[in-house]
Amino acid sequence: MNLRDIAGNAFPELNTQIGATLGDLEIIGISADSRKVSPGMAFVAVAGTKADGASFIADAVSRGASVVVAGHGVDAGSVPVLSVSEPRRFLAVSASRFYGRQPETMVAVTGTAGKTSVASFTRQIWAYAGHPAAMIGTTGVVSPTRNEYGALTTPDPVSLHKLLADLADEGVTHAAMEASSHGLDQFRLDGVKLAAAAFTNLGRDHMDYHPTVGDYMAAKMRLFRDLLPKGSPAVIFADDAWSAQAITAAHEAGQDVRTVGRKGDFLTLKRVEHFRHKQIAEVHVGDDIFEVHIPLAGDFQIANALVAAGLAISTGVTAPVAMAALEKLVGASGRLELVGHTHDGALAYVDYAHKPDALENVLNSVRPFTTGRVIVVFGCGGDRDRGKRPIMGEIACRLADVVVVTDDNPRSEDPATIRAEIMAAAACATEIGDRAEAIRTAAGMLVSGDTLIVAGKGHEEGQTIGNVTLPFSDHAELRKALEDLKS
Repeated sequence: MNLRDIAGNAFPELNTQIGATLGDLEIIGISADSRKVSPGMAFVAVAGTKADGASFIADAVSRGASVVVAGHGVDAGSVPVLSVSEPRRFLAVSASRFYGRQPETMVAVTGTAGKTSVASFTRQIWAYAGHPAAMIGTTGVVSPTRNEYGALTTPDPVSLHKLLADLADEGVTHAAMEASSHGLDQFRLDGVKLAAAAFTNLGRDHMDYHPTVGDYMAAKMRLFRDLLPKGSPAVIFADDAWSAQAITAAHEAGQDVRTVGRKGDFLTLKRVEHFRHKQIAEVHVGDDIFEVHIPLAGDFQIANALVAAGLAISTGVTAPVAMAALEKLVGASGRLELVGHTHDGALAYVDYAHKPDALENVLNSVRPFTTGRVIVVFGCGGDRDRGKRPIMGEIACRLADVVVVTDDNPRSEDPATIRAEIMAAAACATEIGDRAEAIRTAAGMLVSGDTLIVAGKGHEEGQTIGNVTLPFSDHAELRKALEDLKS
């Protein structure tokens, strides 16, 4: 593909820079990582949080880059340089044009919590309706031909658009993806052709990246403002404290706002009965009333299911089919996932809750069906928002009967310091630094009627200590602890 076709008309400032000769330059690939550059590729120098891509231009040129795209004032020697105001956006849009193919129906969901579940549920509803469907998110990629573990909520643009092309080539027609605030702020989703988008909720998260909660919300709203084509369905959960702002932002962006939840006007939740392994919900869709048996615990899973159903219906699935599909849902890995039980019936779950609102939601969700004690094991990650640590400690002591504070992913921080910052607001808690030991200890406390939540790492298969990630699974450790109790 030549440079003119890759650049397209999304960057008017390039028209005079490219010219006739440069426009015909053949480009065999695009990268923002100089180590991945080979002869004939375009290198895009983006400013990262830890390093400036301009520092790696010489390396990219030495590896054969035929053109460099960067901000202003950059020199690449004999290799031509194109200057753009947003190199990150150029990377995403040009990757979209280079790979060219996407599933015909793409949707994205943003919010603090619930993104993974909504993307997973939407995929499952589409599949139930007979569409070859995929999801892309924190837990990886799921399609009719693959189930691959992942690490990033929103992949980098080149990886993302290559993946979308691969999915289209394998016959996927419908795909749901998560849209993180980092991904939106860094233009990673630009170039994705969306048919609909959704918002779940907003809570405290990523305060190590966004200056304020307002900035965090504004990054989320790029999904409606800049990426979703005007007049498209914007499915918004109506019962969150930030729902009104999301609705206003979507309306101002000219979108077709469709709200779901107890206050929803598109899908209205009228009644819920909670059971240990399921919930029964009465959902009104226009003049139709559905009694839906959702095989998942937790009020927040009802919210996620309704957002997913809203996206599916907005992209062509009939309401009766969508409601029937909700009765077959399988929860996303590590999202209030029942791992096992003791011999006398006490339940043990793993949940990804690693932020205040999520921890509060999961503890509140298990209370209605817990006749005994709620026991929680959790910690906080290092090199992340320190302010949430005492907040989560207070929530745990307020909503759980037994609290065990342990290590999460301490990364470069001292684990004992992280635990101390949680314990400062968690006088009720027991501190056990070793996570495996903490899980064993908590499981050993279980008696009939109790519920145990191991929170924070969910689907993750490693624990990062320093700069090393060691194999670790909450699922495996909890399963082993329960088996030991039965032996």
